[in-house]
Amino acid sequence: MESAEIRRRWLSFFEERGHAVVPSASLIADDPTLLLVNAGMVPFKPYFLGETKPPAPRATSVQKCVRTPDIEEVGKTTRHGTFFQMCGNFSFGDYFKEGAIKYAWELLTSSVADGGYGLEPEKLWITVYLDDDEAETIWRDVIGVPAERIQRLGKKDNFWSMGVPGPCGPCSEINYDRGPEFGVEGGPAVNDERYVEIWNLVFMQYERGAGDGKEDFPILGDLPSKNIDTGLGLERLAMILQGVQNMYETDTLRVVMDKATELTGVQYGAAQNTDVSMRVVADHIRTSVMLIGDGVTPGNEGRGYVLRRIMRRAIRNMRLMGATGPVVQDLVDVVINTMGQQYPELVTDRKRIETVALAEEAAFLKAVKGGTNILDTAVTETKAAGGTVLSGDKAFLLHDTWGFPIDLTLEMAAEQGLSVDEPGFRRLMQEQRDRAKADAKAKKTGHADVSSYREIADSAGATEFTGYATNQGESTIVGLLVNGVSAPAASEGDDVEVVLDRTPFYAEGGGQLADQGRIKLDSGAVIVVRDVQQPVPGVSVHKGSVQVGEVTVGASAYAAIDVNRRRAIARAHSATHLTHQALRDALGPTAAQAGSENSPGRFRFDFGSPNAVPGTVLTDVEQKINDVLSRELDVTAEIMSIDEAKKQGAIAEFGEKYGERVRVVTIGDFSKELCGGTHVANTAQLGLVKLLGESSIGSGVRRVEALVGVDAYNFLAKEHTVVAQLQELVKGRPEELPEKIASMLGKLKDAEKEIEKFRAEKVLQAAAGLAAGAQDIRGVALVVGTVPDGTGADDLRKLVLDVRGRIQGDRPAVVALFTTANDRPLTVIATNEAARERGLKAGDLVRTAAKTLGGGGGGKPDVAQGGGQNPAAVPDAIAAVERLVVETV
Repeated sequence: MESAEIRRRWLSFFEERGHAVVPSASLIADDPTLLLVNAGMVPFKPYFLGETKPPAPRATSVQKCVRTPDIEEVGKTTRHGTFFQMCGNFSFGDYFKEGAIKYAWELLTSSVADGGYGLEPEKLWITVYLDDDEAETIWRDVIGVPAERIQRLGKKDNFWSMGVPGPCGPCSEINYDRGPEFGVEGGPAVNDERYVEIWNLVFMQYERGAGDGKEDFPILGDLPSKNIDTGLGLERLAMILQGVQNMYETDTLRVVMDKATELTGVQYGAAQNTDVSMRVVADHIRTSVMLIGDGVTPGNEGRGYVLRRIMRRAIRNMRLMGATGPVVQDLVDVVINTMGQQYPELVTDRKRIETVALAEEAAFLKAVKGGTNILDTAVTETKAAGGTVLSGDKAFLLHDTWGFPIDLTLEMAAEQGLSVDEPGFRRLMQEQRDRAKADAKAKKTGHADVSSYREIADSAGATEFTGYATNQGESTIVGLLVNGVSAPAASEGDDVEVVLDRTPFYAEGGGQLADQGRIKLDSGAVIVVRDVQQPVPGVSVHKGSVQVGEVTVGASAYAAIDVNRRRAIARAHSATHLTHQALRDALGPTAAQAGSENSPGRFRFDFGSPNAVPGTVLTDVEQKINDVLSRELDVTAEIMSIDEAKKQGAIAEFGEKYGERVRVVTIGDFSKELCGGTHVANTAQLGLVKLLGESSIGSGVRRVEALVGVDAYNFLAKEHTVVAQLQELVKGRPEELPEKIASMLGKLKDAEKEIEKFRAEKVLQAAAGLAAGAQDIRGVALVVGTVPDGTGADDLRKLVLDVRGRIQGDRPAVVALFTTANDRPLTVIATNEAARERGLKAGDLVRTAAKTLGGGGGGKPDVAQGGGQNPAAVPDAIAAVERLVVETV
């Protein structure tokens, strides 16, 4: 049974039994504590935590998931993988243990002809929690599983929680016996290779307190409403139903390995090392396609870093197997063709996915060349210092700047006899991840405990947003936090977070910055609002300070936004939609939105493109946008189902989470997007849009920055003034300025070349005098000193070599000259063969001098170059060179 059919049967089975089918959420987690969705229940977390009311009492989904903690282990075993699909059925206060157990048994053991998976009942083993008598009784007496195939396990294996205070409960796992060829008998308590877990049923019935680990926490009591959360690993079930040894041999991964064989000539199963590479390629390429499909682009932070890491690991393993040219196109196509049966959007988005993947492959192959040079230098410096371990910060630099996977650094360093400080590298990596997570979480919560916001949500409900229709209105303060802690009141000067029952303030989201303004209380107190966020779904938190009076929970208030700011942001947001559509018209659907920020009077828009956008194309895009403004198109918003929005061709923003009902913003006949932001009523209100330019912000991602309305006019007015001043200076018409200025610059460049030539000749004229004035240090001719400041490195090198050549060939000679250029000291040192025979090497002398100058350097034994930070140390550096020569000879 193919994976696509397993998925179809799952959804069909539960839909027929009253479950709402929920499409897989994006892999981009709508949770500041997660980079990516890593479990099937993540999209349902707000329902289980009571933050949001579930859309239905029963639900089912097949959720895309990515886990990367053990990424280095992928390939080494057949059990580790990064992407998987979790089939889940959920009950929110509806059916409980008996219902969940019956559904699971029916689906697994019903015949294929009857819509089930057709597993043999006698091969299924059950585990339950230590004291869960109820679950064991249901399995034994209601389902009929023999007692000898039911085992009890402890908290570590059969008890579930989210790792934080909240819902928890015992689990019951269904395991499949793969037979004696996979190990000894005795059930899952003895051998989890033979008895592989395929389905975990979680019975959420308790509330847990704070504690560490999987076992060390107290149970506080029963939940008011008992829930069900189950998860079946699609890949594990596919492995069983397809009769293969492991998940890498299932239909969606085996085809990738077959393509890798076609590209490299390496057969899977031929050797351990190439089998590892095959599995890495299959897993990582599939995961890459799924991530790119959900809008992730390669980068050096967060999700982008995860994608870049696994893509580059896959490409490198293809090269280890002998691939010499580009391989990503073929591998990506295989994944799209296979996974597209389950996720048709991959086929629709094929061109964009391929564009991003191919750009990353090209960038990595280029980075390998540049990074190799950096690594070689680091290895040389480590060996020169007598070390045997490449520092963690060097490995981190290679990884962070050049995209070198750590295993590539480990292998290349080992080839040169060095190990790598892996703990130091991983510490720096963890610090980077922690900073990224902390920044994301702090932006949403302002460092407050999220439970404080949940308590407000539980007692007061969601905040009603009135800002689409009005800029001000009456409301009531239903929540107040001071320094991140709930408080009944706040005084003048306090920094506060205020929750209103209804608000005209837009909370930051969808690329649009938050509103600012004031909240006035009937008592005369005033709160100045600087920012608005939604740390938990549906609750708008107004962050600001009490300017006058005292603020209390329950007080009546009047909230008013800064109207001028809102209008400026609305103009920017509408202009972003126009820019998005104009870019797609010019570049094709690959120019999909990858991020944006709409601020007063200006915006930035990120989009997919493997190459820079030509200036002529950008000019055409700008012209098209302003043509639309002149057409005075109405801007409208309508609420509809997500399916209807898709039918109408509305564009969805990557990374945004949408419910069953969505808001669609339409600009005449030009643009239609899913959007929750605020906009102008007519394009004529934008006035003018000026694109300032575009640039790269990552592999395959470009950024356009632009001004709107008055800001655009002011920019053009300043440009006009500058052009007028240039006209006066060069005595020409505006259209003549480029040619006249180019001519002036050309003449200036020619003059600079003549000056440089004259200065170089003057420097070289000093060679004879310097050679004649050489000191004699025990038979060694030593020329050491300074030359005029401003002498360039090339001229200094020529002078040093000229001086060395003027000293008789059979006499040992050392020439060490210093200069200062751009406030930085520079030295070049050369030795002849006779000097080198006496132990005087230019590289050693340069390192001594450069260390004194506060810098570094290196080169060959006959000539070397170095520099530093401290020009005042040049006399000390000269003395250090003289001492080393004396000590050596």
